[in-house]
Amino acid sequence: MKSPVHRCRDVEHGRGQAGAGAGAGTNCLQAEHRIPISKDVITSSSASAMWFIRDVCGIVCAVITWLLVLYAEFVVLFVMLLPSKNLTYSIVNGTLFNTLAFLALASHLRAMCTDPGAVPKGNATKEYIESLQLKPGQVVYKCPKCCSIKPDRAHHCSVCKRCIRKMDHHCPWVNNCVGENNQKYFVLFTMYIALISLHALLMVVFHFLYCFEDDWTKCSSFSPPATVILLILLCFEGLLFLIFTSVMFGTQVHSICTDETGIERLKGETGKWGKVPCWEAMQVAFGGPFSLSWCSPFTGLSCRKSPADHASVPQGEIIEEDVIEIPLN
Repeated sequence: MKSPVHRCRDVEHGRGQAGAGAGAGTNCLQAEHRIPISKDVITSSSASAMWFIRDVCGIVCAVITWLLVLYAEFVVLFVMLLPSKNLTYSIVNGTLFNTLAFLALASHLRAMCTDPGAVPKGNATKEYIESLQLKPGQVVYKCPKCCSIKPDRAHHCSVCKRCIRKMDHHCPWVNNCVGENNQKYFVLFTMYIALISLHALLMVVFHFLYCFEDDWTKCSSFSPPATVILLILLCFEGLLFLIFTSVMFGTQVHSICTDETGIERLKGETGKWGKVPCWEAMQVAFGGPFSLSWCSPFTGLSCRKSPADHASVPQGEIIEEDVIEIPLN
């Protein structure tokens, strides 16, 4: 069990009035007995299933992300590289840009379609809690939104409509929450987008210099006005996403190293658990000791439990109380 926590966990930032009546009976519990249940006991219910959030805003943002990458691909290939007279320059930069773009889109797809660490929905039943074999005096917390028993460091997402383990934030650009199961893919996505943005900006600068020294009609297969407009739009897109994804990449690495999610920092929940060292936290987030697999969106997180390790959730009637003391009445 985790160390004692001297508070009843907030389920969502709007929760205050929901358990006012029921909370009166639980406030008399001694602080040293309020022990949240460990995340290792409560497993995900959708480890082997396809995960996709049906949110209109998130789907639109995800489609826009792919369209922006494809636009950059179009300008880089058909405006800058294919018309170039230097074959070596075109092959090297084309191979590098396409490889990074492919890894960025693959990371985006994995971040979007990977279960971020959802807690089984509707498992706040007497039968399930009894199956956990908790000791008398311990307390577990129920989320009134999704009626699930919340493990330590889990928060409810109003978009996913689930409690997510180690939830950092909900990102509409990947149409998913960033949690303990897909944080690696989100970090890779921001890293590769930042790299292709920087690469595209450098190629735009070199192409402008080349066109100024040569005839504009010969440096592109498009007309000079169209070429300038396409390059300026790519420059604006690259600069914007370079800044945005670099900041996101930095904040995610900082969150991993400090073993503290963004929502925990926002709510002031720091220091409530035993933090692990930075390198150990990086190994947990990226699925093992340092290797090239850290940079691959195609490798899974080997330190996670396999679907065979996931126990079934006993069915029963949902318990009404948000703070449940053991033994059950």
